[in-house]
Amino acid sequence: MTPRIVFVVGLSGAGRSQAMKTLEDLGFYCVEHLPPTALDATIRALDAAHVRQIAVALDVHASGALGTASSAIESAAPGETKAVLFLEARPEVLVRRFSASRRRHPLASSGSLRDAIAAERTALAPLRARASIVLDTTDLTLSALKQRLASAFASDRVAVLAVTLVAFGFKYGIPLDLDLLFDVRFLRNPNYDDALQPLTGADPEVAAFVEADPLLPEFLARVESLLDFLIPCYVSEGKSQLTIGIGCTGGRHRSIYVARRLERHLAADERCSVAFDARDVMR
Repeated sequence: MTPRIVFVVGLSGAGRSQAMKTLEDLGFYCVEHLPPTALDATIRALDAAHVRQIAVALDVHASGALGTASSAIESAAPGETKAVLFLEARPEVLVRRFSASRRRHPLASSGSLRDAIAAERTALAPLRARASIVLDTTDLTLSALKQRLASAFASDRVAVLAVTLVAFGFKYGIPLDLDLLFDVRFLRNPNYDDALQPLTGADPEVAAFVEADPLLPEFLARVESLLDFLIPCYVSEGKSQLTIGIGCTGGRHRSIYVARRLERHLAADERCSVAFDARDVMR
């Protein structure tokens, strides 16, 4: 069962921020740097808003009036499905990461960076012992970290890859954020038919016109086959968003029809959530 609440804790520099970004991509509502004493109120507010899955990165260095992460986790949401993800890495790797980022370690007010890392490891030992999952990120690439988290926390009902299909007109410029681009100007152009010109690719008359093109079936088969190959590759690599451009001359007829056909194909893949944008249809 996918946990309703995931607490993300661990050593500074071990990848907590990246883990939260990945959990957000997996459909979790993410709250970062939360004081432990604010946890119960935060969970109640999200529960009232019907938020199904929550990821919380608690302030693990809080104490006194702000409470402690350990006690907050223990007392939070009795009866709810909870998991504690603890991230760590070898000392030399943490030193290298802090040196590269030029960030200050939270416990480095005095002494060396290595001393601060050692002190934090000791202080967080009870949280590590409480953890459901301990991930050593020493040798993990960002892609590998995403894959580990997706394997552990992705719900069957949460799509891994958000796909946007953009139908556009080349005469208005190519969208800047495309990952893939398909040019469908080789298909017969409905714009030259006076009865079809004011319509769009969403209208049955235009659809019938484009479907009569003998090149369409093989084109769609080849593109769908390519996407069927690429989607699992992107998911495995940890990609969370994919933008596919379908371009014709004006962005009103062929591009819209083809994009809608590809939308139907991709909607059958449970790894994808699919959105459609007819960028130039009103021009």
